[in-house]
Amino acid sequence: MKEKFRFLLNRLKEKLWLKPLIICVFSIVAALLARTADSVLSEKEMMDLLPQITKESIEDLLKITAASMLVIATFAVASMVSAYASAGSTATPRALSVVIADDVSQNALSTFVGVFIFSIVALVALKNGYYEKAGRLVLFTLTLTALAIVIVTFLRWVDRIARLGRMGTVIDKVEAATFDSLMRRATCPGMQGVVVDKDEPNGIPVYAKEIGYLQHIDIERLQSLAKQQNIHIAISGLPGIFVSPERALAFVYHDQNNAKKTLELAPILKTFTIGQDRLFDNDPRFGVIVLSEIASRALSPAVNDPGTAIDVIGTLVRLFLQYSDARLTKNKPPRFNRVFVPELRIHDMFDDAFIPMSRDGAGFFEVQLRLQKALCSLASSGDDAMKNAALHHARRAFAQAEKAIDIQDEINLIKSAGLLK
Repeated sequence: MKEKFRFLLNRLKEKLWLKPLIICVFSIVAALLARTADSVLSEKEMMDLLPQITKESIEDLLKITAASMLVIATFAVASMVSAYASAGSTATPRALSVVIADDVSQNALSTFVGVFIFSIVALVALKNGYYEKAGRLVLFTLTLTALAIVIVTFLRWVDRIARLGRMGTVIDKVEAATFDSLMRRATCPGMQGVVVDKDEPNGIPVYAKEIGYLQHIDIERLQSLAKQQNIHIAISGLPGIFVSPERALAFVYHDQNNAKKTLELAPILKTFTIGQDRLFDNDPRFGVIVLSEIASRALSPAVNDPGTAIDVIGTLVRLFLQYSDARLTKNKPPRFNRVFVPELRIHDMFDDAFIPMSRDGAGFFEVQLRLQKALCSLASSGDDAMKNAALHHARRAFAQAEKAIDIQDEINLIKSAGLLK
């Protein structure tokens, strides 16, 4: 249930309306609860000790706050939309989900809208005599506190929004999302199930009923169903694959003493979440693909920015080395022995990362040089699978560089920089 909850929570984080809605509810509650001070401090002696806050002063303050918050909230939305458009056009549209999920921007918008709602509700209540002396004091204190929060939030948000749509920020956010996904897969290669080869077993297929990308698999629920029906379940594809009704999501096979029992496949099918888009959560290859797309766009003739491609190469090296280290040292034993999951192959991730980059950057000496050095670093990680994949892509990239670069000295430098020297 923990993985399912995390998956659903990440989907909610991508909704721009959620945090503003929550803050608005709290704002309304805070504005109305200020009146409880009138009943708590109802004794005359206590009332005399309180400072006198006039209704007019609070009313003017709330009017100013409401008017300014509406303007700032509108400005915030326009700035965020501009940053999202910039991120989609300069990097890749596939990175938009991690940019939208930016906590600082969402918190800022939520604060501005929440204080606006608070001001409106409090102003209406104040004009209708809802507060007495103690209530007005609490309301005045809450309003000043809200303004202080707005000032701090605004200053922090301005610093963030200035960078939100920039290439470096987008790369960092994609790297962070990919890192989380890779580390979860490194420590639990089978997503807490038993890791097997990709060969599909002979069993009863469970076919998809939708067309789209596999986004999430509830392994814990599959284990429970397998125990209930005394069966084993072999998943045929990892999150990120494109599925259609003729594609089997899993294969089910009986235990020897249970071969004639009729199976219920519908509950098994419900454990697979299929959507229109690939997601970063459980799909490490998608994060690698997005980074590779950013590099390919930077290497296009229209952009001609090899520096960004070099930055992406460094990011990929960092991710792969961290993944390799965690895979070799932090691997946890499987929790669910009745669910079999195919392994995430390093060769596939290297294909996603380096094939487009070596092709689009074939004519860039600096990119090819950095790519050979990066693959050399990956080959020295101590991971045999990574070493083989790095050597394969070093040869492939060098072959493309030989065809695209005419200067022999540059070709010699590229060859001597990496695994081919």
